[in-house]
Amino acid sequence: MTSPPSASSAPASFDRLHVEVRRWIRDQGWLELRDVQDQAIRAITDAEADVLICASTAAGKTEAAFLPVLTRVADRTAPGLAVLYISPLKALINDQFRRLDELCERMEINVVRWHGDAPQGAKQRTLKRPSGVALITPESIEALFLRRTTDARNMFGAIDVIVIDELHAFLQGPRGLHLASLLNRIDAMAGRRARRIGLSATIGDPDLAARWMNPSDADSVVRVMSTADAPELRLQIRGYIEPPEKPKGSKSASAEEPPPPALEAIADHAFSVLRGANNLFFGGSRRNVEALADALRARSENHGVPNEFFPHHGSISKELREELEKRLKDGSLPTTAVATTTLELGIDIGSVRSVAALGAPRSLASLRQRLGRSGRRKGVPAIMRMYVREAYPDPGNHPMDRLRLETVRAVAATRLLIDKFVEPPSPDPAVYSVLVHQTLALIVQLGGAKADVLHQALCSTGPLASVSAKDYAALLRAMAGADAKLIEQAPNGLVMLGEAGEKLSSGRDFYSVFESDEEWKLFANGRPLGTIPLSNAIGIGHLVIFAGQRWRVVSVDDRSKVLEVTAHRAGVIPRFDRLAVESIHDRLASEMRDVLMTSDIAPYLDQTAVSQLEEGRAEFTRCSLAKTNLIEHANDTVVMTWRGTLFNDAIAALLVAAGLECETLDVGVTVSATKPSELASLIGGMSRFPTADDLSGFIGNLRSAKFDGLVPDELLQQSWADRMRVVCEQLPSECERLFANHARTPQAGD
Repeated sequence: MTSPPSASSAPASFDRLHVEVRRWIRDQGWLELRDVQDQAIRAITDAEADVLICASTAAGKTEAAFLPVLTRVADRTAPGLAVLYISPLKALINDQFRRLDELCERMEINVVRWHGDAPQGAKQRTLKRPSGVALITPESIEALFLRRTTDARNMFGAIDVIVIDELHAFLQGPRGLHLASLLNRIDAMAGRRARRIGLSATIGDPDLAARWMNPSDADSVVRVMSTADAPELRLQIRGYIEPPEKPKGSKSASAEEPPPPALEAIADHAFSVLRGANNLFFGGSRRNVEALADALRARSENHGVPNEFFPHHGSISKELREELEKRLKDGSLPTTAVATTTLELGIDIGSVRSVAALGAPRSLASLRQRLGRSGRRKGVPAIMRMYVREAYPDPGNHPMDRLRLETVRAVAATRLLIDKFVEPPSPDPAVYSVLVHQTLALIVQLGGAKADVLHQALCSTGPLASVSAKDYAALLRAMAGADAKLIEQAPNGLVMLGEAGEKLSSGRDFYSVFESDEEWKLFANGRPLGTIPLSNAIGIGHLVIFAGQRWRVVSVDDRSKVLEVTAHRAGVIPRFDRLAVESIHDRLASEMRDVLMTSDIAPYLDQTAVSQLEEGRAEFTRCSLAKTNLIEHANDTVVMTWRGTLFNDAIAALLVAAGLECETLDVGVTVSATKPSELASLIGGMSRFPTADDLSGFIGNLRSAKFDGLVPDELLQQSWADRMRVVCEQLPSECERLFANHARTPQAGD
């Protein structure tokens, strides 16, 4: 690992900058450089190594990278782009263009925005005489490779520096795999490797980020870590109780109005504290965002005041989203954006007074990213409110509801936030999907290539290097099959596009490797029930909760995203929402148990949240969960693993493979119609635990990425097994831990 150079005998960082850069800094009225800028200037001007810049939102990371980078390329005369800035968002590119345009004009350095909505004139001028800086998305890079290969070579053939903004957004997921492949293709086209500079406010593991940036020499990557103090944090967790459910078919015995749903009470409080300033309110699902925005708008009308609350999510038109973003940044009218995750990344919307969230965090990376939107001005605190809903405290509730796990997770996430924990990226399931896409893209770019050349170009380094030549050959055979017709091979061994491959790669939507989360359709006896998102692995015998009822999966159509289910026996099921599509990490699940094991009451909890936490701790004690991990309830057994999504997927697959019916939870699994002693005997009687390869055959929903439908089942199963291998190897020892003391397992509610 490399650290920034010492400043003891070297010139001051300001003095290392180009004269026009220094003049620009003075004209901005800056009194000093920020610490991250000082470190980055030294790191970038003193050496040629890759640089990772980690600092909080609004810490000046863009300037930390570009002031020294523009200094380095100011006198360059070679044709072609000097700097490529890559962002996951068009809106972020527009923001950065506004920040760089004046400085680049002073330095007579061309700067161009390059995405689908950017002005065509500037792009055409750059195509004719490429130079300077291009701000671009991965999808636009791909489009240049595919549609303008010669122009791409002229533009990318001599790049000195590639700046990757919001680096954490690329460390996992199909877009990260895609970008890693694009960077390799740029280097191959240029015949040399361009220097990388990564920027992020949310890096949990700098070493892992360095390996992504430079897989062959991660230790050489210079880490620039901000030492500036974080703003004061003011946080509150507010608790709300949902009203009791009326029994099915019952009529209200009272003329009184039922208590308002928790969402209405949350809207009342948010209206009272958010009006008059700029805020962000993360509502989770689009349905919640629309409901909250509508409830807040209605309160504005009822109070006879202008509406300040507006929804922001992917289904809203680009014009309306940009209008809201502009209103936030302008700051002349108080505005609260009620958003899904669309405003998590670093779009410049100015400073907001506070951030609110509906529900407890499932990701520390996401929590830190959201919180970074507040407290961006010196001396101004970061303010966050979490609104947490729990089920009505009915004695007949499921014990999982009585544990108050939503409140517990909010407290656990806050503890980890204070400890500065951020989840490392998890193993990526989209490898083969991206490899199908990149194989077709590279064939288009090269006009055809032999199989070994394709494998070397795509899988020699980076995250796709996990695919062996043997497995890649199997993928190519499937792509060339009679059903696929994506590629074909000439007598001389050259791999070219097939009929279906030409059609697929010619569409505009081919440039991207991701698509919005798809919901699965549920059918029972041919009758549609509705749709649900899925984050957990599902197979025949798994149980899902939908519309307040438990359903058993009887078939899985992975390609069509259809689950055929049959109604399961009723029983009392938890009311907490287990349809979130975001996984949780082992550390967060473990911290939740620690919260229940302790007795301290944090000052950031309101009185309702305190009561909810105390109820959860009382249930934890009543179920003896300090001594056992099993809860018996209504003939079911809940296995409290206190592990995250990956492990719970593995143990659920193990139990389904053993012939049991099982539902995956956030911190465990529920095994249907099985008593703890029976379950412990079954597990204890296993002479051999199945391997990850054995269990992969019991998973039905393996196709989650855009091009997974073009990947053979056996490769997807192998990919699942590879991702889960380490977790599955833990099953024997973890099962020994989980089923110890099973004889002492109480009946919940005793």
